[in-house]
Amino acid sequence: MRILNVNLGNRTYPIFIEADGFEKAAKKILRQCDSKTYIIISDENVASHYYEKLTSFLEQGEAKCYLYKITPGEESKSLTTAEQIYTWMLANRFHRDDLIIALGGGVVGDLAGFIAATYLRGIRWVQIPTTLMAQVDSSVGGKVGVNHPLAKNSIGAFYQPQLVWIDPSTLKTLPCREIYNGLAEVIKYGLILDPEFFEFLEINFDKIVSLQDSELLNQIIKTCCRLKSMVVEKDERETDYRRILNFGHTIGHALENITDYRYFRHGEAVAWGMLAAAAISQKSLSLPSDQFIRIESMMLLLEKPALPIDFAADQIVQAIQSDKKMTSEGLKFVLLESIGNSRVEFVNRELIEFGVNYLLTINKKGRT
Repeated sequence: MRILNVNLGNRTYPIFIEADGFEKAAKKILRQCDSKTYIIISDENVASHYYEKLTSFLEQGEAKCYLYKITPGEESKSLTTAEQIYTWMLANRFHRDDLIIALGGGVVGDLAGFIAATYLRGIRWVQIPTTLMAQVDSSVGGKVGVNHPLAKNSIGAFYQPQLVWIDPSTLKTLPCREIYNGLAEVIKYGLILDPEFFEFLEINFDKIVSLQDSELLNQIIKTCCRLKSMVVEKDERETDYRRILNFGHTIGHALENITDYRYFRHGEAVAWGMLAAAAISQKSLSLPSDQFIRIESMMLLLEKPALPIDFAADQIVQAIQSDKKMTSEGLKFVLLESIGNSRVEFVNRELIEFGVNYLLTINKKGRT
């Protein structure tokens, strides 16, 4: 079992990584959280695979388990769904000693964490992420929230879990598209923080995608959790340093918004966004050409939907204006001086348009 801590004073919590570990997860939750009632929020797909397995072990400890299933997909990460869950929880008279378990991917984790942060002004919760995206990124750091029709993740809080239990064996039930989706965030950590890790991903890309080497997979998950924990410990509430984790997300969120969160998976949109951010970095920060080529090659290895053929640069630029990172001084972008060396810079409209036009050009080449 791999264990690392997110060190945040009295909000410190452990991350456990172990394959086929649902029995140990249940025992750890029972021992560390000491609750008799568990509210499990999951989606219909994940619940069919893991709900009974998890609850069978929890119930051995005489716990009572209740399940709320949401519809899979980004549309469920909304205030409407949150209100439905609040109503169900109030009707069942759940109280502050009860505990929420988020069993699922990023949507489930963000939504369940938001419910935990706000129900009765805050109750305890645990994360059991079941997608690569959630295991390497969204389950770590306590950012929880829901979407608004005008902006992604615009309503939320920082609310840390009691623990995170990562079981890499759950990835075997995922479609290949979800693996590529999560790999975008994996690659992000190499680009912004760790050049050796990025090189490791370049060398082992095919092995990683195949999911055949469990030790390799465990190493990747642990490395990402360690890197993100390091950032969160320095800046829990994203006042400064933590902003580097948004590399690729500014344009990525715009692409998701334009397509009503139905066309791209989050990591797919971020992959396009990282390509644009790398192009902007080369123009504005003199990112070395050889490194830009390596980044471009890696991003093109990630299978993802092409940009819709009717996309226009002005449309994307306009969508970026509603980004939650917009300030009175302008829009802050995460850029690269070199692979593993990132910084946050104000970016003007001309540079944004340059990055967007680069994407449209490379997208057109991919179609021919």
